This record gives sequence, structure tokens and C-alpha cells, in this order.
Amino acid sequence: MHDFDDELREIKREIVESRGLIIKTNNLTNALAADLKSISKRQMVYERRAFWNSASANLLFVIVVIGVVKLAWDARVDAVQAETKGARDRITKHEADLKEMQQRSDARAKAESDAAAFYELIRAERRQEVIEGFEALRKAPLTRAELAFFGDAVDKARSELSIKSYQTGLDHMRTGRWHEAAVAFEDAIRQKETASHTPSARLNLARAYRRLNRQRDAIPLLMTLSEASPDREVMDDATFLLAECLLDIQAWNDAKTTLRSFIRRFPDSAFINDARLALADVSLRH
Repeated sequence: MHDFDDELREIKREIVESRGLIIKTNNLTNALAADLKSISKRQMVYERRAFWNSASANLLFVIVVIGVVKLAWDARVDAVQAETKGARDRITKHEADLKEMQQRSDARAKAESDAAAFYELIRAERRQEVIEGFEALRKAPLTRAELAFFGDAVDKARSELSIKSYQTGLDHMRTGRWHEAAVAFEDAIRQKETASHTPSARLNLARAYRRLNRQRDAIPLLMTLSEASPDREVMDDATFLLAECLLDIQAWNDAKTTLRSFIRRFPDSAFINDARLALADVSLRH
């Protein structure tokens, strides 16, 4: 009986210990479940954070890549546009150069045609047409040699026309046709102002003006000839004729001054006696 009680107590004790172990086991299981749940939550938060971090990193990487690609693309586009613009500018320049060359070629061809026609005028000795046509021709793209040749031809034509007009004026003077003589001498001077016969043409023009009662037109010509002329005989005649024109218009003081200058400068002149008589006469009267 005593042994049975001991065994019963032992069984109770074991049951109590078993219950205690079961409770501890349950507590440990609950604690483990709670830890597992906490770990699971932390893992989910970590995984979610890692996902977003990875997504952010990937997005940032994609943005950086897109930015780099865009920069590279823009640079390439700019380079292509610059190259295209340069090629377009070169094409435009080449087209302009080609057009200019074509225009120069056309202008040169026209100039050669005009030069050939002008040369025919020279050969035909159509002097007036040669003179009138040269002004338009000299603007054409001719060579220096061509311009020099045509310029000499025009100068020769002017000299020949000037001489012809001068001879015509002399013929009119001999017949007393003073108006026609004046027109001819004016044309001779206009055609060639630097010709050797131009001073004589000016002197004879002044004589024609005096005959036409145009002394005031003659005086400027005679003043120039009396002061400077390559021909001393022309200077002699011009000075005396100037004095006569001044007497005609009753410019007494200027006439006396001119006569005194004539007597002093040209003591061997054929008009010296006439000059002295004229000076004495005007001095007595005025």
C-alpha cells in the first residue's frame, strides 16, 4: 500500500512535470511563433525596402542612361545638322560661283562680240561712231591690251575729227561765215582739247566771237591764251586781240593794262605799232 502511494505520487509528480513541460513547450512554441512572425514581418519590410531601393536604383540608372543617350543623341544631331548646314552652304557657294562664272563667261562673250563690231567701225573709219561707241564699250570686261588699242583708235579718231573741224572753221573764216566758223572751232576744241592745233582753234574761235559781237565769250579764251600758251605767236595774237575785245566793251582800264603788258612782253610783234597807237588813243580819251 505504501509502495502504491509512492508510485501514485510519483505518477502525479511526473504528470505535473509533464504539464509543466507542456506549458513551457507551448510558451516556447508561442514565443517561437511570435519570433517567426516578427522575423517574417521584418523580412517582408526588408524585402519591400530592398525592392523599392532596387526599383529606385534601376529607375535612376535608367534616367541616367536616358540622359546620357539624349546628350549623345543631341550632340550627334547637332553634328549632323552642322555638317548638313556646311554642305548646304558649300553647295550654295558653289552654285553662286558657278552662276558668277556663267555671267562672266556670257559678259565676256558679249564683250568679244561688241569688240569685233567696234573694230569693224574702226576699219571702216566711221570716226564719230567710234567715239560715241567707246564709252559703252569701255565698261565691258575687256583686257588691258584691248582697251589700250581701242583707246588709241578713239584718240586718233578724235584728232582726225578735230583737225577736220579746224580746217572747216578756217574755210568758213576765209569766206566770212563767222557763225559756221565758230561752230566748227568749238567742235574742234571739244573733240581734242590737247591737240597741237587747239590753241590756234581757241584763238580763231575768239576772233569769230568778236565778229559775232560776243566779246564777253571771247575774253575768257583770250585771257587763258595770253597767260599760258605753248605757241608764242598765239600768245602774241591772243594778247592783242584781248585788248581789242576790252576796248570793244569799253573796259578802258583793263584794256590799257593789257596793252601795256603787250608792249612790254612782245616788243617785236607785228602789232606793236597798233598797240602803241591804241594805248595812246585810249589814254588820251579815258
